[in-house]
Amino acid sequence: MTTDINGFAGRLKRRENGGMISGWVGIPDPMLVNHLAQEDFDTVVLDMQHGMWDMTSAASGIAHVRLAGKPAIARIPVGDFASASRLLDAGASAIIAPMINSADDARALVKATKYPPLGERSWGPSLALNHFGIPAEDYLQSANSLTVTIAMVETRTALDAIDEILAVDGIDGIFVGPSDLSIALSNGARLAPDSAAIDQALATALARCRAHGKVICAFGGDGARAGEYLKLGLDLVIAGTETAQLRAGARTAIQAARKSAGQV
Repeated sequence: MTTDINGFAGRLKRRENGGMISGWVGIPDPMLVNHLAQEDFDTVVLDMQHGMWDMTSAASGIAHVRLAGKPAIARIPVGDFASASRLLDAGASAIIAPMINSADDARALVKATKYPPLGERSWGPSLALNHFGIPAEDYLQSANSLTVTIAMVETRTALDAIDEILAVDGIDGIFVGPSDLSIALSNGARLAPDSAAIDQALATALARCRAHGKVICAFGGDGARAGEYLKLGLDLVIAGTETAQLRAGARTAIQAARKSAGQV
């Protein structure tokens, strides 16, 4: 699926085609990103929080996604707002920031990802200008609406502060991290991203996002869970990690070969 890269923010907010499905890559290999970007994902996330991407490899990964005609998203490490600005300069269409637990955290994120008057992003989008294909002045005037700033809600504290976070001008939406949220809601007792408690939290978060006119995204462990999120009404979902998809594909091929050979 080839999409309008520069229309990503608008399409996300309009929830076109019933919501977007994104790839998720932590292995810092732009060629792997190239392969996944050729599939029917609407976008691809480069995970710099738990993945091994550095700035150089991430800039190359962004380029490979965009060469496939799609927008690229980057998840930064916790609190690394300086990287958020640099990734936008490299041509990312959206930034996901983990562990945003308060309005102050959200304002610090906006400060790095939006130009004045919303934030204080420094000028220097040389690669972004190439990728977006627009003059510098046009990029300056439209960047705050072209790029998407997403705060992760994955703690009890963040859930309690969700209205304050969503009310921050420049925060375009939230991303629910079900694994960390399940750990937080159980006080460290359970890793249960597919539990009823998470479903309830998602429903609450969705209602608050709609009340504020903001988008909501979430991580699904696999395609089926991602589909449940889309059915619930989320705007963008992850259909599992590249490592899980790689190993699942390998298992399927091995099982098919053994079955064909009469070994099972």
